[in-house]
Amino acid sequence: MDNRTIRGDFFRYIFANIISSIGVSVYILIDTFFISKGMGADGLAALNLSLPVFSFLNGFGLMFGMGGGSIFSMLYCRTERRETDRVFTNAFFCFVLTSVLFEAAGLFLSRQITHILGADESVFALSHDYLKTILLFSPAFLLNNLLVCFLRNDCAPKLAMFGVLSGSLANVVLDYVFIFTLDMGMRGAALATSIAPFVSLGIMSLHFITGWNAFSLRVMRPSWSSIKEIVSLGLHAFFTEVSGGLVILVFNFVIYRLMGNTGIASYGVIANIAIVFTAVFIGLASGVQPLMCRYHGRSADSAIKYLLRLSVTTSVILAVLSYVMVFVHTSLIVSVFNSSDDGRMREIAESGLRSYFLYMPFMGVNVIMSVFFSADEKPHIAQVISLLRGTLLVIPAVFLAYILHSIGLVWLAVPISELITTVTAFCIYIIRQRRSQEVYTAMTLSQTKKIIARN
Repeated sequence: MDNRTIRGDFFRYIFANIISSIGVSVYILIDTFFISKGMGADGLAALNLSLPVFSFLNGFGLMFGMGGGSIFSMLYCRTERRETDRVFTNAFFCFVLTSVLFEAAGLFLSRQITHILGADESVFALSHDYLKTILLFSPAFLLNNLLVCFLRNDCAPKLAMFGVLSGSLANVVLDYVFIFTLDMGMRGAALATSIAPFVSLGIMSLHFITGWNAFSLRVMRPSWSSIKEIVSLGLHAFFTEVSGGLVILVFNFVIYRLMGNTGIASYGVIANIAIVFTAVFIGLASGVQPLMCRYHGRSADSAIKYLLRLSVTTSVILAVLSYVMVFVHTSLIVSVFNSSDDGRMREIAESGLRSYFLYMPFMGVNVIMSVFFSADEKPHIAQVISLLRGTLLVIPAVFLAYILHSIGLVWLAVPISELITTVTAFCIYIIRQRRSQEVYTAMTLSQTKKIIARN
């Protein structure tokens, strides 16, 4: 396989996927900006308390999308159309079931969920308005993530990118109209965000209208074995997203007890900025995923190893550039979301940004390694990596910081967890490579002995 061809495909795919991934994350960032201008620190705190729900929505959507998309990509060009349709139909069935659950939560459990997320009396009404609206529009978010993943694997990453960017642009306009012109407050911010995926879906529907799609819905019974495979291959994406929501929930719990609502508002700025930068690495991993799956389907091991090296190198370069940008412009970034010029909030947020964002080089490597093992049909290893970085390491570290009453250790919990996960992931990779080489050497020696014996 020509490395120049692989490299060209790599940069073509990751560019479109990074842009579209950032576009999805910008939904929340736009809300953060307009809410900070319209409702101040209480609005920011209310928004941050609602963020875990977005993590669950994105987690389920990406699990079905990346799991189904991985199988679709492996089957692409070497099987009948009925098989690719079967994969998409089963992924769509998963989407429908999950949508029903989120809708039920929005209709009957929104107040209870708002309490569970930690909203006190001062921000409960704001959090509930935002949360209930998002839950009622949850099918749009889920379907948007599902289709984005399938379009990426169906050689249409640019259309997926344009769809997501169109939704983000609509979100900007509608946020301004609903919050400032119509004075709809938090419900208006949530409504603007909820309309955005409909715009994105409208753009992506061109893929079906023009007939370029290699997948579609078919009338068939759900296949539980197919669903199990979809969930298994996409579970690492679910863990990555949902663990982010759980971490935000734990951070909110700890920071509220250490620094009150001002601390939560400060963390809200950090978390929302982090979502955007994290999207860069999620986009990189999502971009390389179809290529790794495709080359795995062709048993092109050398191409996969080259893609892995290229991905890791690119992620580290992007991480270093991103951190330098955040470090140099910390004060400017915080001031954009600190409309009331709260000195305490500025101090907490600036200190937190510089420490928290040390996670980026390691996080980029970890999500790429998860995709690599998933594409290599080793989903359990991918899931272990996602669980380590997402919950098993970071949550105990945050509670340790709480016991020690150290806000500095709270900010470092994520970077330390990502670093340990990176070391673990590379150890697993090296061990597996050595075992593969030993097996290959043993088979070669065995074949050589047989040839000598016959002669």
